[in-house]
Amino acid sequence: MSSKKPGERQVLESIYTMIALVFVLVTCVELCDAATVVDVYRLIQYDISGVPFGSRFATLNHHAGSLHFASGVDLSRTVVIIPVRELNITFVKEYFAQRKPLGGLLFLLPQMFNFENRDVVSGSEDEIHEKELIKTVLVELERLLIHASIPYPVYFAFEDDDIDAVLADVKRSDASGQPATATTGGYKLVVSAPEPKKIVSPTITNIQGWLPGLKADGDPNQLPTIAIVASYDTFGTTPALSVGSDSNGSGVVALLEIARLFSLLYSNPKTRGRYNLLFGLTSGGPYNYNGTHKWLRSFDQRLRESIDYAICLNSVGSWDNELWIHVSKPPENAFIKQIFEGFSSVAEELGIEVGLKHKKINISNPRVAWEHEQFSKLRVTAATLSELSAAPELFESTGGLSDSRHFVNETAIVRSIKLVAESIARHIYGHQGKNVQIFADDTSLAVNAPYIISWLDLLSQTPRVAPFLSKNDPFVVALKKELEDHTYEVHMQHEVLDGMFTLYDSTKAKLNIYQVASVTFDLLLLLVLGSYLIILFTFLVITTRGLDDLISLFRRPPSRKVKTA
Repeated sequence: MSSKKPGERQVLESIYTMIALVFVLVTCVELCDAATVVDVYRLIQYDISGVPFGSRFATLNHHAGSLHFASGVDLSRTVVIIPVRELNITFVKEYFAQRKPLGGLLFLLPQMFNFENRDVVSGSEDEIHEKELIKTVLVELERLLIHASIPYPVYFAFEDDDIDAVLADVKRSDASGQPATATTGGYKLVVSAPEPKKIVSPTITNIQGWLPGLKADGDPNQLPTIAIVASYDTFGTTPALSVGSDSNGSGVVALLEIARLFSLLYSNPKTRGRYNLLFGLTSGGPYNYNGTHKWLRSFDQRLRESIDYAICLNSVGSWDNELWIHVSKPPENAFIKQIFEGFSSVAEELGIEVGLKHKKINISNPRVAWEHEQFSKLRVTAATLSELSAAPELFESTGGLSDSRHFVNETAIVRSIKLVAESIARHIYGHQGKNVQIFADDTSLAVNAPYIISWLDLLSQTPRVAPFLSKNDPFVVALKKELEDHTYEVHMQHEVLDGMFTLYDSTKAKLNIYQVASVTFDLLLLLVLGSYLIILFTFLVITTRGLDDLISLFRRPPSRKVKTA
């Protein structure tokens, strides 16, 4: 086999060098386009009895746009970036109602809603007013998003310098009438996320603690029981951000402090009451209090019949001077009157107003608005203490985006705890109607404000959407351990969430923002590179082999004819 001539080898090497140079240049252009990477949180995806709700897609790969686009512009391949501060709720309603095509939505939240930002500052009156306005807008937005089925990706992110700079560029382009497209360039938003999958056999976990009362010698009767209950999980537009500081973080904090207070009383036989105290931290609250239903069904008949009454704590951390007691039995009922009069007497001493709200329940309807209704369905006297004056709709007031630490007042929780603990104690020790403060300030039985604040801060930094909380989640284990410090016979009950609710994974992702050049620029760059490579190739061939050889490269070779006999 003959070897190639030196001149030919030099030409081939030149060609290979040019090809490699092209690949290097193209690669450099692609790699240098990345603008920034941010954490994004996906709108929840769920089904109720097979009916789809929430965002149905997770993958994103479209150009960025803003609310400053011209009318009539096609947004089917555009991700509209909307700061909540500038939210035009009419635009969102219109696109949902008319089912207009859209590439996706990216909502930008103020940093105050980032639970990792631990600076809780009251601020000036103007700042407080702005927070309240943003909260009002968020509540309306969440109500809209959570009950819609949206055929494109919807994400949330937090404002920062990088994404604000990108949005400013996008706004300028849109305002000039040149929105980002394949021909004009701009920014491209890319989220590479796997297809969301159904969560199979979702688990919910109830935690129960017990403080046994003091039984008289020779008394064969079972002691009556008072149950204090609070649901600890949440539900919101974004599972990864649903911390529910008020709903129902405040109720959980109140229950833990009440358990601590009564554990001090019950630790001494001389002050132990003749009532058992049952503490329940329940899961599945947003799903018709499914965990409470299964917890009560696990009781034996004797325990259920021994319950004198149950008080459920729900959203007690954001009120000024009025709380409501919600009941299912008529106000004329003797047991309801006794509970309400006991609470009203203590409330008057504390300077609090307490109102009574009666709402009938439909035994055959699976929809449960309040936790006490699960007790009422089993003919157990129960009530819910809440700052809410009316029963919330499904998936409303369940700890969504607007329910952050900034809007919860620990002073309100302290006053709620005093009301409940004092009312229960007077019922246990027979001090109804008497001005006797068992949990007075500046005593060993005073409410511990630092304890309340520490637990409230922890709850305000912990997303708790079931079933994304596993049964061995560190937070669930921490709740169990805390209850063990104050009560006895603590155990966890693991159940499967009711089958009518189906949730999907893929709740958090990384958003890559690329700055892309226009097609015109790409073509011009290609033309310049091509011209440069042709000139360089011509120069190398002429200098190494001569002009004749260069011409011969482009000359058509003579055809060979096969002669036949």
